[in-house]
Amino acid sequence: MKVFSNSCTFNYSWEEVSTANWRKYCPWNDKSTHVTAVDTLARELDPATGILRTERLITCKQSAPEWLKSIIGCMETSHVLETSYVNPAEKTVTMVSQNITWANLVNVQETVVYRPLGPHQTQFDQDARITALCGGWQRIKNSIEDSLVTRFRENAVKGKEGFECVLAMSRRVFAEEREKEKLLVGEKMMA
Repeated sequence: MKVFSNSCTFNYSWEEVSTANWRKYCPWNDKSTHVTAVDTLARELDPATGILRTERLITCKQSAPEWLKSIIGCMETSHVLETSYVNPAEKTVTMVSQNITWANLVNVQETVVYRPLGPHQTQFDQDARITALCGGWQRIKNSIEDSLVTRFRENAVKGKEGFECVLAMSRRVFAEEREKEKLLVGEKMMA
């Protein structure tokens, strides 16, 4: 098993980050073009805790290394099951993802947590555990795990850049909407 860990800070409030998180794979994010679909499978709000639990199926264009494709075969798409928990009382968003594609060959479990650092900053913590399930072929297992850790490292940089674009656009759009509301209220008061 190999582990990839990553942390960074977004200069946006937890409220902004937790709201924009739902648009992470939208056209505003030009770094996530590999994501072709995001389907919500289930969503429920726990009335006792206020925690929103959402299950999503994320469909991606496959980009496995050529040497790995030659061993296990080529598939054009891959699927990931993401379960997220938004806890407004503790101000955390926790997302747990598990690969569905190639799950009999490699197990990838990723956990991401967003939590406030202050009124205008949000901490992002990412942890991925990668386990190749190739029986006794230790060299192949190590190569697969190392390759996936490298991919996580590369995608972490792109992911931060892309989410920064989504956060900036969300802030702009919400500001424009607030301004429109003010104008409408002002017009109604004048009438």
